Amino acid sequence: MSYRPRLVVMIKVPRPGRVKTRLGRDIGMTTAAWWFRHQSQSLIRRLTNPRWDLFLAVAPDHAGMSSRIWSPNIPRIPQGSGDLGDRMSRIFRELPPGPVCIIGADIPGIQTNHIAEAFQALGDNDAVFGPAFDGGYWLTGLKRAAPVPATLFDNVRWSTEHALTDSIETLHGQRIALISKLRDVDTVADLPFA
Repeated sequence: MSYRPRLVVMIKVPRPGRVKTRLGRDIGMTTAAWWFRHQSQSLIRRLTNPRWDLFLAVAPDHAGMSSRIWSPNIPRIPQGSGDLGDRMSRIFRELPPGPVCIIGADIPGIQTNHIAEAFQALGDNDAVFGPAFDGGYWLTGLKRAAPVPATLFDNVRWSTEHALTDSIETLHGQRIALISKLRDVDTVADLPFA
């Protein structure tokens, strides 16, 4: 049976001091929130595509579910509690069957061809990652032909240069593909590349 692919964008309500705080220390919290709001809206417009279903995984849960910043036509799910790994694992476990890719909303370079590349990689692999230049990743995806591993994202050192290798280690024995490397925006030094 063939299932429709799903793309999940993890996104926060763009409030000053609540999003892009490292960038905010460089350019001001209000400006950083403004940048994130416009970046995420542009990303969502770009990635709305008939080849996959687009979902927003929102935080904070209540404010994100009712926010008018994003189109009401895009389905939303709450991120819930826990660290990034807990929240992504929950998404992988709770969505209906079929391939799922999860991305962040702070990667200006993502285009539809990158998402198509990720879903194509899941045709021959169990998992896919889109590496970032800082040692993390901008995309993770699972085919979900088998149950999601119970240890998925356990003991990952988030926000370090080890995030990608740690995450791969939680997928023991799985076939893993790496796709295009992209840059996320964490600090003002990343903006010239955006």
